[in-house]
This record gives sequence, structure tokens and C-alpha cells, in this order.
Amino acid sequence: MITVTLSAIRQLKALIVDHPEDPIVRITAKDLNEERVAFSITLEATPQTDDEVQHIDDLAVAIEARSAPRMDGVTLDYLEPDGFKFLHPQSADDGKLRIINLN
Repeated sequence: MITVTLSAIRQLKALIVDHPEDPIVRITAKDLNEERVAFSITLEATPQTDDEVQHIDDLAVAIEARSAPRMDGVTLDYLEPDGFKFLHPQSADDGKLRIINLN
């Protein structure tokens, strides 16, 4: 599943404090083309029935079922001033990380 850094956890918890009616962090991934993926982070009241839910440091993270296989090895981070970023292993061969901006 996904890894969430302490910085991202703190930021997500701060957002939930502002929106207590939506305590679930839901993440989806959608192919834009063969090389690009768009990630979405939303706060929701409850997870969808087929979501895979992971509890990380008292934070409920729901991954859309279709997106779940793609989240293995992905790290969600938060950096000032850039905001949330998804770090994804580029390939098993080079061990480098590819940064995917959330726009």
C-alpha cells in the first residue's frame, strides 16, 4: 500500500480539523496517457464500499479499489511551499524515485 510521511500526515490532519465532517482521506489514481498519472486527494465522510482502507497514525486513508494496485511503493509527502507530492519508484532497476506533483 501507500506510505505517508509525517509531514503529509500532519498536513492532512490539519485539513481534517478544518473539515471534521470529512475525516477520511481518499486517494485515487487515473491514467492521463501511457506516461502520466493524475492523483487525487479528497476528504470524504466515509470510504466507498470497495476502497482499501489503511490506518496510519490515527489517519484513515482510503485507496480507490482500481487505484490500489498502483499505490504499492508510492509515498505521499508534503513539502512547503510545493504542497503534496507523490513519490513513485521509477523502476526496480535504478532504484530512483520519480516525483509526481499533485496539480
